[in-house]
Parts: sequence; C-alpha cells; structure tokens
Amino acid sequence: MTTAPSIDPTLEAQRQELAELIRRHASEPHGPASAIDDLYLVRYVENIRSVPTLAQPAMCIMAQGSKSLFLGDEQYAYDPLHYMVVSVTLPLSGVKLEASPENPCLGIRLDLDPAEISRLIAESGPMLVPNLPSGRGLYVERTDPQLLDALLRLVRLLDSPRDIGMLAPLIRREILYRLLRGPQGYRLYEIALANSQTHRVSQAITWLNENFQQPLRIEDLAREVNLSMSTLHHRFKAVTSMSPLQYQKQLRLQEARRLMLNDGLEAAVAAYRVGYESPSQFSREYSRLYGAPPIRDVARLRASAS
Repeated sequence: MTTAPSIDPTLEAQRQELAELIRRHASEPHGPASAIDDLYLVRYVENIRSVPTLAQPAMCIMAQGSKSLFLGDEQYAYDPLHYMVVSVTLPLSGVKLEASPENPCLGIRLDLDPAEISRLIAESGPMLVPNLPSGRGLYVERTDPQLLDALLRLVRLLDSPRDIGMLAPLIRREILYRLLRGPQGYRLYEIALANSQTHRVSQAITWLNENFQQPLRIEDLAREVNLSMSTLHHRFKAVTSMSPLQYQKQLRLQEARRLMLNDGLEAAVAAYRVGYESPSQFSREYSRLYGAPPIRDVARLRASAS
C-alpha cells in the first residue's frame, strides 16, 4: 500500500499565508498590476478551457489550485508545490483550470526582464550554473521554502506601501538569484548571456513578435540574429517546440482573433491585417487552432462573455 507524500509544513504555512494575501489584495478576478512593479495577483473564480495566449517572460505559482497549459503538444502543470518559468515570449495553445467563487484558484505572476537578469549575472560574478543543452523556454520546477519565502516577503509589502520602493527591488533580485541557482536555472542563464546561441534565438523571437505581419524568409531572420539557418531552426525548435514559421502562424492567428473580438473586424479584414493573403488558408488554420471557423468561434466567445 502506497501513501501520499507528506507536505513540508513550512511550505504549507507559506502557501496558506500567500493564499490569504492574494485573497485580500486581488479584489477582482484577473485584476490589474499590483502596487509592486511587474507583480500580478490573479484570482480565478470560474473554469477556464483552451484559451490560447501569448505568454511573456515570467515566473508563476499557484497558492491555491492548479493550472495546466499546452506548448504545442506538450502539457505543463503547476500548483503550490511547483512553479513555472517562461523565459521567452511563447504562444501557448491552451490553458485549463478548475475554479469557482467558493473555491477560487489563487496565484501570482512576476514578470521577468532578461536585461535585469543579465545585470545580476554581471554583478554577482560566477554562479556555477551548470552548462547543459538548451531546453524549452518554459519549465516547471518543484518549489522550495527559500524561494517561496522570498515571494511571500514581496507580496507582504502590499501591506506596507511605504516600503515598496526600497525593499521590492532587493527582494526581486533575491528571487531572480534563487531562480538562477535552481535546478533549471541554466535556462534563464543562457537566455541572458549576450553571445549565446539561445540568446540569439530570443532575439529572433523578439523580431518575430515585432514583425509577424511581414513575409518571413528564414535566411533573412538567420542573418538578423547572426546564426546559420540550420542552427536557427534547431535551436528555435528546442526553445519553443515549433519552427519559426509555426511560431509566426500562432502569433498571426492570436492577433487576428483579438482584432475580431475586440475591434469588431470581419474575418477577411483581420486575416489581411495580420499578413494572410488567402482568406481560405486563414480560415483553415484558424479552425485547426481554435476548433471552429472564425465567425463561429468569435460568436461563441461573445456569447460566453454575455
């Protein structure tokens, strides 16, 4: 007979306090940024299924409940015992969580700035971060009491606003330091190193996000980030799980959906706006990602929001 693994009492006490802080300060579901720069408190009160989104570099953890998402065909899940780090901008194909007003999912998101990580590495000197093969620009790792304590101290500052300006930057640096020293910290480390191939992939990702409407020639993108075409393709897929063309397609489809839903554009106009020349190709690829043609998908989203 097997027994469930015991929960570290220190972690459980930290989790309970963090959940209570989020419950008090996240007065509205999916509220705006907190009084601390780049810190978001999230409170989900209803189930969420398959919501494609563009994830920016961030560290996320749930204080109550769990959340799962898909990068391509790969599923990742995190909860109070596991944190998630997104080291580069990634189009995620789906999100899933279970929540209700009586049992909300409570979490935090701390946005990460690669430039800040670079400065910390430069100022700290050698960190003895292992040199391992490039992995995904998204990973889930087990939470430890030291990291959760730093996150908890950061969120506690919301109860003493006068201390935020002085103490929040110091605690942020500690959190980044602990992420870098964590078991998979090398993934953040290599993104921040200016001459690494992974950093150049990150530059390619930035270029695609800024120019996704434009026709993509892989040789031009490879030249832009100073990599060979084969190295760019290999490294890009290692980090994002998709090719540059597949990545661009996800960006285009997500932006087209936003234009139709928020700006009221017709499908053909939205398709043209994001770079499609063929409405039929746009409709096929949109249906493949979202499970329904553009008009039906947008109508469904509007009905569910009303």
